[in-house]
Amino acid sequence: MALNRGIRSGMKLLTSSESALSKSVSRGLHATGAKRMGAHGHDEPFYLHAKHMYNLDRMKHQKLKVSASVLAAFSIGVAVPVYAVIFQQKKTASG
Repeated sequence: MALNRGIRSGMKLLTSSESALSKSVSRGLHATGAKRMGAHGHDEPFYLHAKHMYNLDRMKHQKLKVSASVLAAFSIGVAVPVYAVIFQQKKTASG
């Protein structure tokens, strides 16, 4: 009889704590509103996509800039694998 009463009181306590938990926790989806930027997704005074923005033939100091860019890209393309091989060989030799 005492065991039965103990089980009942334990079940009551368990169900009352469940109901208290379910009331305190609210599930829901909350999101902030999206920022409106403009008709085309950019602010017109700060960004203007010019019709002839990428005319490379009208670039100032074109030969210098293009040759420097090609040299930099080539140097990176050669230096990174060379460094990787040297690093790997040092790592293998020390271990």
